[in-house]
Amino acid sequence: MNVDLSVDIGGLRLRNPFIAASGCFGYGVEYADLVDLSTLGAVAVKGLFLEEREGHPPTRIVETPSGMLNAIGLQGIGVRRFVAEKLPLLRAQGAVVIVNICGSTIDEYAEVARILDDADGVGAVEVNISCPNIKKGGMMFGCSLQGTHDVVAAVRRVTRRPVVPKLTPNVTDVASFAAAARDAGADAVSLVNTFLAMAIDVETRRPKLSNVVGGLSGPAIRPIAVRMVYECRQAVDLPIIGMGGIMTAGDALEFIIAGATAVQVGTANFVDPFIWNKLLTGLTDYVQRHGLAHVSDLVGTLDTTDRTTAWTSS
Repeated sequence: MNVDLSVDIGGLRLRNPFIAASGCFGYGVEYADLVDLSTLGAVAVKGLFLEEREGHPPTRIVETPSGMLNAIGLQGIGVRRFVAEKLPLLRAQGAVVIVNICGSTIDEYAEVARILDDADGVGAVEVNISCPNIKKGGMMFGCSLQGTHDVVAAVRRVTRRPVVPKLTPNVTDVASFAAAARDAGADAVSLVNTFLAMAIDVETRRPKLSNVVGGLSGPAIRPIAVRMVYECRQAVDLPIIGMGGIMTAGDALEFIIAGATAVQVGTANFVDPFIWNKLLTGLTDYVQRHGLAHVSDLVGTLDTTDRTTAWTSS
């Protein structure tokens, strides 16, 4: 039985739903000797500001139970160097490229998006309004409904590419932010970014991260992220890219059944850079076993039927 794993994200066609998550896969080219980038649904590259950025000093990564804390601070080479140095290599590898864009101001987001709109090989822009460990931009916009709307609208005005805001989980009602993004012209939304968290060295009584707080990722956050994807699916009719602690094909299927059209895999890539073939094989086997021709037939198929009657009658 032939299985169609392709999905559509706001007009961007992916050969399968698996995307290398921004911040966990460099600019993609770093993994080219280990992973055939053309076999991935897409590569979401490391976040880019207008100019180069140093990020935070060490310590920037701390392992936690079932997860990882990071406070990299969005270190990066800047959008112009990316277009000149990295994008041609990604094109040569046959990668579908989603560029994660950042800004300290709305104008900066718009200028980064405008530069990328003229670049050959950019499939979509993922608007990072959710990074929890920078002091300007990022979550400052993503925790405000108006800020979310204004950044997305500004990016929408300057690009023809699909616009995919990356939403923060550090809000009370993430679905309302998905709606604000939709109203501003988003083609899809991705969620969730990392959860604001911290770890302390009890012997020194000092924070383990130089930035004191950072973003928590990994399996520990997955059940919360799945719930947030489900809530957004009920609220907005947009493609959703789900993420948060995906380690197996079964984990990815939770997001898809909850309402995600595609998924990003991040922290797991540090544990196993060869995870991609395992994910594809597991997903293909599941779709075949359930007699489906298209993986997209699974999106949002969560059965929430009340089974109280069935239980009591038995």
